[in-house]
Amino acid sequence: MELMLKMDLPKSEKTISHGQNILAVGSCFTEHIGAALTGLKFNVLQNPNGILFDPASVATSVTSYIQNHQYAESDLFQLGEIWHSWRHHSHFSGTDKNAVIDKINNAQQEAHQFITGADWLMITLGTSFSYRLKKDRNNEELLMNFAKAESDGSVANCHRAPAQWFQKHLLTVDEIVARIDGMMHQLFHVNPNINIIFTVSPVRHIRDGLVENNRSKARLLEAVHHLVGKFNRLFYFPSYELVMDVLRDYRFYAEDMVHPNYLATDFVLQQFTNVFMTEETNTLNRELKKLQNARKHRSAFPATAAHQAFLKNNLEKVKAMQQQYPFLNLFEEIAYFSTGGR
Repeated sequence: MELMLKMDLPKSEKTISHGQNILAVGSCFTEHIGAALTGLKFNVLQNPNGILFDPASVATSVTSYIQNHQYAESDLFQLGEIWHSWRHHSHFSGTDKNAVIDKINNAQQEAHQFITGADWLMITLGTSFSYRLKKDRNNEELLMNFAKAESDGSVANCHRAPAQWFQKHLLTVDEIVARIDGMMHQLFHVNPNINIIFTVSPVRHIRDGLVENNRSKARLLEAVHHLVGKFNRLFYFPSYELVMDVLRDYRFYAEDMVHPNYLATDFVLQQFTNVFMTEETNTLNRELKKLQNARKHRSAFPATAAHQAFLKNNLEKVKAMQQQYPFLNLFEEIAYFSTGGR
């Protein structure tokens, strides 16, 4: 008896290898997959603006990397004692506006250098809902400065500003396609060899309501499939369907019953590597996974001969792997096992 639906995923005609550069942008699900790939020693740059949920924010941010846009003090706003950017996650925010600008522009410069030589752009879209600053007497100055960069006033992060400052807008399929299509044309001009993987996050935005969340996801899916049909360098990976239709069980979710847990994200990662990587690359992934697990090991008795032999054995494995695969960065692992696991 089958206990779940099967989903046959064909191998991609273009594959990802460890020597390539991957820029991952989008929702928090991007962070999970990006972190897992980083752990497997892929060269990944994750979310230079921080987590982004809607297509407008993703398209604007990627375009800013292409253009190497540098932010100024006028792009920030102060809420209480904290300076924020409407374009960036709150981990860029701070009490010193000069430090905030420096942090943002350093990330912009890194992203610009990375994207012009990237082999892959992985975009994970979370919602079709976009939040736009209203123009009123309470925030007219904020909108005036912000509108220089964004004609419709859409923001990537609301930073817990008063709800009455914003208008919630459900992007149409045509709006999503237009925003991402415009970004892609600029991207292909500066990097004609880049490939793009689209995926839709399986994380449900229940604050929007279950019906509204489904409408939102449906628009993302329709827009993405329209885009993928336009170019042979665009690919769709069904992370949404794998969680919602294959796993389809709350045991694969965290306590909030919204975010997929480790089992679910690991399952999706396995399917991703099966689709986009060769057997040779996946064999190396399995060896790197063993190395990861060995590094996580914590001995209750580190001075014992058994633990010292464990460290020595793994150090020899790492050095041999580094020699065999010189393109891998295993310096941290070599240092870890060389210094007795410290």
